Amino acid sequence: SPPAAAEPRHASPAAPRRLREKLRTAARMAAPPAHTAPGSRQQVQGGERRALPATEASPARETRAPFRFDYERFRRSLRHPVRGRRAGEDPETRARRMKIKEMMKFAWDNYKQYALGKNELRPLTKNGHIGNMFGGLRGATVVDALDTLYIMELEEEFQEAKKWVEESFDLNVNGEASLFEVNIRYIGGLLATYYLTGEEVFRRKALELGEKLLPAFNTPTGIPRGVINLGRQDTHPYLSFSSCLGMSWSWGWASAGSSILAEFGTLHLEFLHLSELSGNPVFAEKVMNIRKVLNRVEKPQGLYPNFLSPVTGNWVQHHVSIGGLGDSFYEYLIKSWLMSDKKDSEAKKMYDDALEAIEKHLVKKSAGGLTYIAEWRGGILDHKMGHLACFSGGMIALGAEHAGEERKQHYMDLAAEITNTCHESYARSDTKLGPEAFRFDAGTEAMATRLSERYYILRPEVVESYMYLWRLTHHPKYRQWGWEVVKALEKHCRVEAGFSGIRDVYTTTPSHDNMQQSFFLAETLKYLYLLFCEDDVLSLDDWVFNTEAHPLPVNHTNSRA
Repeated sequence: SPPAAAEPRHASPAAPRRLREKLRTAARMAAPPAHTAPGSRQQVQGGERRALPATEASPARETRAPFRFDYERFRRSLRHPVRGRRAGEDPETRARRMKIKEMMKFAWDNYKQYALGKNELRPLTKNGHIGNMFGGLRGATVVDALDTLYIMELEEEFQEAKKWVEESFDLNVNGEASLFEVNIRYIGGLLATYYLTGEEVFRRKALELGEKLLPAFNTPTGIPRGVINLGRQDTHPYLSFSSCLGMSWSWGWASAGSSILAEFGTLHLEFLHLSELSGNPVFAEKVMNIRKVLNRVEKPQGLYPNFLSPVTGNWVQHHVSIGGLGDSFYEYLIKSWLMSDKKDSEAKKMYDDALEAIEKHLVKKSAGGLTYIAEWRGGILDHKMGHLACFSGGMIALGAEHAGEERKQHYMDLAAEITNTCHESYARSDTKLGPEAFRFDAGTEAMATRLSERYYILRPEVVESYMYLWRLTHHPKYRQWGWEVVKALEKHCRVEAGFSGIRDVYTTTPSHDNMQQSFFLAETLKYLYLLFCEDDVLSLDDWVFNTEAHPLPVNHTNSRA
């Protein structure tokens, strides 16, 4: 974890009971509190209201030097140049990397032409898509693409994206947003681009947006709900707490109003960096509290079910998955340890224990010899694996590097076997792209058996694992497999005005879904590009990737000024 700031800007968040009492008291008030001077504005952070004069910080704040993150010191702490040295590579590898760079430019140019400012491009109809995940926020593709454009040295395109963030990225929006999606795409993208460039606009926007997410944590346990209203928090400050604190609730389809493991468990990396860049410990406190709740609750067979009540802190049902609903929780445990420069021993122990339980109860081998991770429903196994679960080969390989010598080879072998299974899900389709989910039952192996699982929406998880396995083993098959994906994307997903997902990977004339997902630019193309880069480009010594492939730095040094 980042070290605590000297003279923190805010007190620790109120206990839930005290906070609820404060809310009830203030909600009854029809006039401003007595301590609030006329003309002042209200600010809410970490669940506490503070009155700030309309034009400047409070007098108490003026007596302290403003917090400043030492960016230059941070850059000196990196062990490799961000974009590497590019020495002595072979012409074929360079040509393949340049092809992936051309794909990124094509995806960006079409988004810019037909959908700039919308969240995603619809390439068949040549217009933009907004969707309902981001609560009024716009430009998801811009923010998701920033660091990829920078790493690929697409300088003109990066400047176009930066200009949009500076001039058009409005955070004063209303609407229901996914806490998880806003965090991994917007906060992650802004943080990564700040660390890569030192451009202050990205830090400022990340912190402003981060503060808008804090009301989601106002629950009896501090486990955040999944949906947050990003409505302006300075509107009608005395009349209703929904307007000054924001409102949060859980997804209607989530079990009994529960919070989802992969959502509340995928905040840790970004929130520690929000504290690091602001000097405000509240962000780190929020995610460390999630750890406390998870360590208190009993784990069935050592496993973490997907649904937890934010009211009671207990599991709501016993469905366990390393795919959707569970996936990135496990990823963030090992990455939290790595990001702390291997000091966060609590995260490492949680990861080790979880992986041991997963291997004991969920890892299976098919009759044909394919290793896969099944899903667990109250002790009954469902022998399917989702595309989303294919990140796990890369995660296990990353963790294996730091296991004891006797376990290291075991986990590297397991990672390679799972990645091979995910490759088989691609190789066994007519398009050489993998389905959304594949099964191991009734004689079927590594293939979708249901019509509803045959689609491919430009997902990155398989090539993500190829990238990690390449970096950690340098076995040439991983680059070859990655190149097969590039060729399949070009053949089946590239259309006149961008890239589109397809509805059925088992036909060579698939219909397109008319959506260029923002994560295709953030993740799929970035991981493919890095697969054909030297290891010092975004070196794993210096960076961890959030679950949207946004690179966040390892804390080699205390960079506070």
